[in-house]
Amino acid sequence: MAIFLHHGDLPESVRFSGSVAVDTETMGLNLQRDRLCLVQLSAGDGDAHLVRIVPGMDAIRLKALFADPTLLKIFHFARFDVAMVARHLGVACAPVYCTKIASKLCRTNTDRHGLKDICRDLLGVELSKEQQTSDWGAESFSAEQQQYAANDVLHLHRLKEKLDALLVREGRAELALACFAFLGTRAALDLAGWAENDIFAH
Repeated sequence: MAIFLHHGDLPESVRFSGSVAVDTETMGLNLQRDRLCLVQLSAGDGDAHLVRIVPGMDAIRLKALFADPTLLKIFHFARFDVAMVARHLGVACAPVYCTKIASKLCRTNTDRHGLKDICRDLLGVELSKEQQTSDWGAESFSAEQQQYAANDVLHLHRLKEKLDALLVREGRAELALACFAFLGTRAALDLAGWAENDIFAH
């Protein structure tokens, strides 16, 4: 396994095809207030690319990756990440797959759908969340921060395989695809001020 830290954008030499696991780190969870600080990427090959977002830099290659209609972006809790990418990079991220939504649809035997939970339950992998609330706006990241950030994408391809099998078993694969397709709209609603209000409610 290798972790590569990039400054401002994804290097031209780094390319993905088919699918890429993605996560983001931010200064907080408020879409209107907090800024995007880091984007993590993995091809599922055991390597992780961490792109530190630098205010004022255009991140052209990173934007092209998110907008690429031939590249499936695999997230855990895509709703937040897709909204952050839209707000700070100005890109509609599609197509997407969300392991959290998939887990909620097919693992109805539990209410534990966090990344740490599903990695433990489906892969036997224990993740540390110790660095989750560390300062992602810092100019440099500690080795512990980099490892934490990498872990958030290194297992998503394997999780997708496990969850896809469960979705098929439970007859909910088509429903999952419809939910994933709606995520761009759900993120747009969050950004427009309907984060807490259920517009489908009576």
